[in-house]
Amino acid sequence: MNKEKTHILLAEDEPALGMIIKESLETRDFKVTHCLNGIQAYVAFESCKPQIAVLDVMMPELDGFSLAKKIRLINEEMPIIFLTAKSQTEDVLEGFHVGGNDYLKKPFSMEELIVRINNLLSRQQTQQTAAVYQIGDYSFNFPQQRLAYLTQEPIKLTHREAHLLYHLLEKKNTVLDRTFILKKLWGNDDFFSGRSMDVFISKLRKKLAQDSQIEIVNVRGYGYKLIVP
Repeated sequence: MNKEKTHILLAEDEPALGMIIKESLETRDFKVTHCLNGIQAYVAFESCKPQIAVLDVMMPELDGFSLAKKIRLINEEMPIIFLTAKSQTEDVLEGFHVGGNDYLKKPFSMEELIVRINNLLSRQQTQQTAAVYQIGDYSFNFPQQRLAYLTQEPIKLTHREAHLLYHLLEKKNTVLDRTFILKKLWGNDDFFSGRSMDVFISKLRKKLAQDSQIEIVNVRGYGYKLIVP
């Protein structure tokens, strides 16, 4: 039986560039749905159920960031890559804040895009353990991405929050290397990825704040340490 092809949602408003990307990905055995604006892409997302999205930032009707926000309301786990001509720090950070997993600055090589797609898919498919972990007074269900304090209702973590907490827990009371986790979850350790990770660390601190014995401390120059009793 033939393996089902990975379905990519491509939103690119430049028809010629979109066709080049679509044909290049199809030669690598991906299935590609190409849309010319954000609204069309959102309709395709709802109907086609893709495994990964490649979104241009500057699009008519609905821009890539706004499209990503709408997608994240329904699907928190699907990898999203932004294609952008923007390189300002605030633009790239906004891309991460709205749920992007990676970005590529135009012009880019098709080989680089394909490598990044495969890396994100590989990380998503990493086998997950079924264990539920105790973190002080919290229970952490990694596969279900849920964090619960004592008997309170569990809260849902995003895909990246859950994986970051899992790796912190693996290294509890020791330092989680900053470069390692950036390359593992963000794909690179550049400035923008580092800023994005700092945001996610802040979010986890807030979600673990009900147990005063738990801390996530910044070990300057090395990484982060999850301190648990």
